[in-house]
Amino acid sequence: MATATLTREAGKSLRSGSGMSENLTPAEAVETLRGLSSIRLSVKTDETTSPERQEEANDRVAALLNIDFGTGDARRSAVDLDVSASKVSPFDRPQLGKWLARPEEYDVIVWWRFDRAIRSMSDMNELAKWARKHRKMLVFAEGIGGGHQVFDFRNPMDPMAEFMLMLLAFAAQVESQSIKDRVTGAKAAMRKMEYRWAGGRIPYGYQPEQVEEGDWKGWTLVQDPKAVAVYLFMIGEILKGRAVNAIAQELTTQRIPCPGDHQRLKKVKAGSAEEAKILANLSPWRPGTIRELLASENMIGWKMHQKKPVRKDDGSPVLMTAEPILTREEFDHINGILDSRAKNPVQRKDTHAMLMRVALCSGCGSRMYLGEIDPETGDGRYRCGANTRGMKCTAQGLVKSLWLETYVTELFLSMAGHVEFTETRTTPGYDPEPELRATLAEFEEHQEQKGRQKSKAALAAWQKRADALDNRLAELETAEKVEARTERIGTGRTIAHAWREGDSETRRTILLEAGCTVLVGKGGRGKLSPSNEDRTMMLVQGDFDPSLEAVGDPAEDSGERPAPKAGSKLRIVAPGGVYELPARQDLAQAA
Repeated sequence: MATATLTREAGKSLRSGSGMSENLTPAEAVETLRGLSSIRLSVKTDETTSPERQEEANDRVAALLNIDFGTGDARRSAVDLDVSASKVSPFDRPQLGKWLARPEEYDVIVWWRFDRAIRSMSDMNELAKWARKHRKMLVFAEGIGGGHQVFDFRNPMDPMAEFMLMLLAFAAQVESQSIKDRVTGAKAAMRKMEYRWAGGRIPYGYQPEQVEEGDWKGWTLVQDPKAVAVYLFMIGEILKGRAVNAIAQELTTQRIPCPGDHQRLKKVKAGSAEEAKILANLSPWRPGTIRELLASENMIGWKMHQKKPVRKDDGSPVLMTAEPILTREEFDHINGILDSRAKNPVQRKDTHAMLMRVALCSGCGSRMYLGEIDPETGDGRYRCGANTRGMKCTAQGLVKSLWLETYVTELFLSMAGHVEFTETRTTPGYDPEPELRATLAEFEEHQEQKGRQKSKAALAAWQKRADALDNRLAELETAEKVEARTERIGTGRTIAHAWREGDSETRRTILLEAGCTVLVGKGGRGKLSPSNEDRTMMLVQGDFDPSLEAVGDPAEDSGERPAPKAGSKLRIVAPGGVYELPARQDLAQAA
């Protein structure tokens, strides 16, 4: 029986006995064998077992044993990065699994070391059965003692050699479990250490950075500029009143990598084929993903374990970074907005109709909806939406969209075009209530475990956490609530400028903030049909801007303002009464 021979003929052998060879030379290689170079790495950033080093070791033993991997694009290589041998069988690995399904294309598989192939006896058993069935050789560039090891399954294998193979698999499995236990213990210890990152999944918005403190070297998390920019965009849009669905659509349209793609891009080289593949197949953003990201305590730098905050002995949360993306006040403010929307959903903004929620039917008060746009003229029709809601309207409004939008534009800018466009700036307050509720829920859940401890050590650990949560609750109960402050900041640009530069959605937002309502009456046919102007009225009612309110403020007048003329089509409704405003003004003058 020969297991060390490198010929492809089952009957030829140069050495017999143990089933393993460590010192074969090129002279002993009767025929060149087709080889497959297999490379595996659990963590791609692990420099000590880098893909390059593994490839070099595989090439060295291939040259020694007269194994040919091929060259260029025809090179036979299975490179599996970020793949754990403890968790993923050789047959389930992205690259190696495909090659194992095509055994006719090679004669031998080469690994750097045993643990690059397997880390469990069950996986080794399956791999050995596969090699025996397909009559393959398994080669390890660095085996016991540092020399290479060859397991030849082309002929019936010696039982002692198979025993040796399974013994090595057993050792690899024991080592894997020991490593797992050490890592688990180290992570548990580091979990309580502030600003220390023990590895694992990186929260979106952060990236690891190596730090030194005296003799200690380790890792912490700092802000990831690209991801933080995405966060700030999302938050800014939410503060403007935009729906989460619309934000998700925009991020997808702008081809912004979602958290999963963002992390995958960080693991590949810039300009590489892997990067191009990821960028060509970006996953879409989901509204649920955005809500989950913004609601995660990772935003305020808290360490989380099993979806619960990691706490110090005094009950306060342990921080994972010195650079949280949001303060507690900002976090509560943005989540307060999202919570309120869950109860009162935001109105849709995915329509291009400039007068959506602005134009109303005067016959029944229902919203008017923009129908299909004629591709040649660009015109459509706003019509009463009573029928779509199961209502009956006896005087349904109907009007051409181009006329109505032009009418509203000129009329509104004649009144407000000169007013400075402002932005709302909110300084978040602080309300301890959200954290108080979350901590209380955590405390109540912990209390349910009371009395289940059998040992004194377990009872002491339970009591320690109960005391920590109780201390935190006491702190939050005494914390003072600080109200948020809102102010309007001038932009130096007029409403006319913003209107001219904005799209339909921007203009609709300006009209809604001004409290504009356009009432459209029923049209008709023939000469007796009322004109568009006669059946259309625009009202402005709301707290839009102090400068705009001053237009209709009676305190600014020296005498009494006359009653509105009959047929006035533009009115501002204010506490002091209804005042007439100029009916028309050239749009260029308003700008």
